[in-house]
Amino acid sequence: MRMNKTETIRHRYNRIAPIYNLLDAVMEARMFKKERTALVQQASGAILEVGVGTGKNLPHYHKDADLYGIDFSPRMLAKAEHIARDLNTSVHLLEMDVQALAFADNSFDCVVTTCVFCSVPDPIKGLAEIHRVLKPGGQLLMLEHVRSDGAVKGKLMDWLNFIPVHLYGANINRRTLDNLHEAGFNRIESSNAWSDILKRIRAVKD
Repeated sequence: MRMNKTETIRHRYNRIAPIYNLLDAVMEARMFKKERTALVQQASGAILEVGVGTGKNLPHYHKDADLYGIDFSPRMLAKAEHIARDLNTSVHLLEMDVQALAFADNSFDCVVTTCVFCSVPDPIKGLAEIHRVLKPGGQLLMLEHVRSDGAVKGKLMDWLNFIPVHLYGANINRRTLDNLHEAGFNRIESSNAWSDILKRIRAVKD
């Protein structure tokens, strides 16, 4: 039976879960760890982390955080569960797809994503679900790969996008700021974390 796009990407992340941290080790040490630490420590109240992956953000939350973490890859989630046990931290880890969140409207004060929306098959649908579960005034904190606005760099990212998509389902040319507007967010701030292809984003639900 032919897998749909979500099942295909889940399969790819399940496949690379055992070596995911190794593949990302250099960039993690040089840049991502510092950025994710600064981002995550802004989170407060009832928090949902979307795409918790192997649990890289878990050590950086405040110790008393009211935290839920979801991922649609069970093998990635198993890695996060090991981290949570080692930290002896209270976090609810659930297998769930951001495109169909099993939470009531207005459930969370804050949602966190780090390098997630390059891989969500329907990013606008996923962002709309986050908008739904955020409380009014709640914030979405993101560290995300995006398409460059540069004429040459942006086109190059479009041409090369098939390579990471084929390997593990990550798109390098997502227009995440535009997608946030489409999903219902009107109050959006962003700054460059690295060049203009990795951005810190804060979006607030009206």
